This record gives sequence, structure tokens and C-alpha cells, in this order.
Amino acid sequence: MTMSVQPTYFIPHGGGPCFFMEDPRGVWTGMEAFLRNLPNTLAEKPKAILVVSGHWETDGFAFTGAERPELIYDYYNFPPHTYQLRYDVPGSPALAARAAALLKDAGIPSSVDATRGLDHGVFVPLKVAFPDADIPLIEMSVERGLDPALHVAAGRALAPLREEGVLILGSGMSFHNMRAYGDPRSTPGSQAFDQWLAESMELDGAQRAERLAHWADAPSARFAHPPAKEEHLLPLMVAAGAAEGEGEGARVYAEEVLSTAISGFRFN
Repeated sequence: MTMSVQPTYFIPHGGGPCFFMEDPRGVWTGMEAFLRNLPNTLAEKPKAILVVSGHWETDGFAFTGAERPELIYDYYNFPPHTYQLRYDVPGSPALAARAAALLKDAGIPSSVDATRGLDHGVFVPLKVAFPDADIPLIEMSVERGLDPALHVAAGRALAPLREEGVLILGSGMSFHNMRAYGDPRSTPGSQAFDQWLAESMELDGAQRAERLAHWADAPSARFAHPPAKEEHLLPLMVAAGAAEGEGEGARVYAEEVLSTAISGFRFN
């Protein structure tokens, strides 16, 4: 039986453990619903999942290689119960080794970290999207140099995994200026960048890669992602790089959250 090629996604992961706290204003309701529905958009259940997180930066790229990865509660001043969350998902040392080898074959430095756990950029959204925790999961770092073209190239090198049933997810936020959240004055700037992003993701792979390599020249780009703080955007580069075709209808989630425009994307 022929296996379906898995798509790639760039998903918003929200703020800290937001989906597992009281939310009387419904700030995170729409984002949670998007994540919860994600498995329903897949033709087949993934054989494994690779998540690129904006919360792990390394020299060269790295992949988690633990059989049973622990969780890293890398958020602060949240309710005590959020530090008791569990996501007892199996790891996949074999997939980590395969992914690292694909990058090395492309001339991109990579390694496997057999001890690191999963940070909240991974376990928080995945606990919503895949609550059964029954699909082998590895995390991929972003490269500390924050070079967008390098991250697109890394995604391109990982593209063969899609044909092997691996779902590649970039986990971050399309807008990530912490000081701007919740301020109505942030809305126009965030919308300008979001519109550029949506239009760029509709292009074919080569044009998309060119746009992403120069994303900092986009309208309000450095308002959306202040200098040296674009680690939450770089997972998008990997997800987009792993798909070469046109991205018609790429934006599959769009919402105003805390006075800022936030989007999620799918690439086939």
C-alpha cells in the first residue's frame, strides 16, 4: 500500500501552558481548536513527528534522541499545576539519527542529543493536537546563528522524511514581540507583517525561499520579531523549506490574539 506524503505545518504554540489554564476571556480558544483539529486534516496518521521548536537554540542543528524524553517546563510564574503536566510520548532515536544524517549529507552541521527533553514549544501544542501521545516524537533545534536561508536549506534536506510518513511541524509564533502583546497600537503593524507573510507563503518553493531569506525587509518585520529575537519565526523556514510546491491556501489559521495578527500555515 502506498503511503501518503505528509504535509508540513507551521503552528502557533501560544503563551506558556496557556491551553491548560483557566481562560475566561477565551484568548486561546481559537488557537486550541485549530491545534485540536490538526490530525483531522491528515490523510494518514503519521508514523512519527518531528517538531522544530523556537525554544531550543544550538550551534548547528540538534535532534532529541531519548527513548522516553522528559519534559522541560521552560515557562515561569504560571500556576503550580502547569508544572505537573505530562506528555509521556515515545522518542525515536532512529529518526533522530536519520534526520541528523540527512542534514550532514547536505553539508549542514547536526547532532543528536540523547539526554535533552521536550520543551513547552513541543509538548504544550502536541498535548492538544495529539493527546494520546502514541506517535514517536523528536524535537529539532533552531540554529543559533538565526540564518533564515540555512533553516530553509535544513527543511529542504529533511523533505524525504515526509515520504516516510513523518509529519514535520514548525512550532513558534508568527508574531513574537513580547512587549507588544495586548496593546491595541500593535494591531496595524502586526497585520502588515502578517499579510506579507501570508502572500509570501502562497508562492512556489523557490520564490518562497527567496522571500524568507530576506524576511527582515518585510513591512513591520522587526516590530513583529525584534532583532536577535526571531527564533520563533525560524521554525517556519524549516517547514516551508521541506515543501517545494506552490502554497496556494497555505494559511490555514488566522486570528487576532492579544491585539496582534497570528497565523499558521500548511505546505503540501
